[in-house]
Amino acid sequence: MTTNPVLPPKAPIYVTQPFLPPLEEFMPSLRAIWDAKVLTNGGPFHQRLESALAEYLGVRHIALFTNGTLGLLTALQTLRVSGEVITTPYSFAATAHSLLWNGLKPVFADIDPLTLNLDPDQIEAAITPQTTAIMPVHCYGTPCDVDRIQRIADTYGLRVIYDAAHAFGVKHQGDSVLNRGDLSVLSFHATKVFTTVEGGAIVCPDARTKQRIDYLKNFGIADEVTVMAAGINGKMNEIQAAFGLMQLEHVDRFIARRGQIAAHYRRHLSGVKGIRVLDVPAHTVANHSYFPIFVDEQYGLSRDALYERMRSRGVHARRYFYPLLSEMPMYRGLPSAARDRLPNARLAAQQVLCLPIYPALEDLDVQRVIDLIVER
Repeated sequence: MTTNPVLPPKAPIYVTQPFLPPLEEFMPSLRAIWDAKVLTNGGPFHQRLESALAEYLGVRHIALFTNGTLGLLTALQTLRVSGEVITTPYSFAATAHSLLWNGLKPVFADIDPLTLNLDPDQIEAAITPQTTAIMPVHCYGTPCDVDRIQRIADTYGLRVIYDAAHAFGVKHQGDSVLNRGDLSVLSFHATKVFTTVEGGAIVCPDARTKQRIDYLKNFGIADEVTVMAAGINGKMNEIQAAFGLMQLEHVDRFIARRGQIAAHYRRHLSGVKGIRVLDVPAHTVANHSYFPIFVDEQYGLSRDALYERMRSRGVHARRYFYPLLSEMPMYRGLPSAARDRLPNARLAAQQVLCLPIYPALEDLDVQRVIDLIVER
């Protein structure tokens, strides 16, 4: 009598996983921090990371923060934004929350169905006498229509603050997309292409603006006896900065591996009926921060049914972004949150499923994800 061997269960696969190098690689930096006894307040690792990131990203000035949400809050304070701000309903909660925390009124505009970014026509249609700014999101790292958005802003005298949480290292027409608009805000959360565990940054065009940001992220303090503004404690500490410097040494390899995974997904899923994948726009250097697919009625299963099937097999895809910001309790009473005003965003939220993509994801596991989608 023979029995079938019991195979070990396959390890679960998540949408992302942070890169953690051998501990001994981080220990010299940790020892240097301990020896210097400088843990925060713009120490040497903080200063080194700001300089290294400005050079790597091709930007003029960058101010580090302990997380990206505080970066958004401070960017709005830096530009003294008031009144109404036009933004996207198809994003992470921090985008709209940063407006509420500043006493601003979010005004949602619909997205382009192909890029998932704010539709410039819808931006222009949403402008009122109370509008002072636009906060677009480079969704999944795909650049917004930055030229059109800037023309609209210039015509109506509006500020532009980009939520660039997904856009680390992304280039558009040969230049960093972070150089567009008045300010761009990055996230360095553990789920991002580049991480400082938690963290973020504001990219700005000139030294004077950076000085104001640096005051605001340190309680508004200019020196021991001078407080310039009602600031906040948004400083990145030395351990985060040291971790970021270590990550920066590997980031090109990370992005290249993400690109290989994205190409593998695209090659095997582009022809699957009922599954839509996003193309990398022309003249764009992508970072492959996410790999969303969109599941329509031709697929044979609903998006949620596919999501549950994948989870039952240990593949933890995510429905980024579902529900829409406009459907959350604190926003759904706004006139701009009306469902009939946001048809493209609603459809994307009902169809989207982000697949696992991170540097340590092995080819066999990428194929495991593909097989679950192709399976009928």
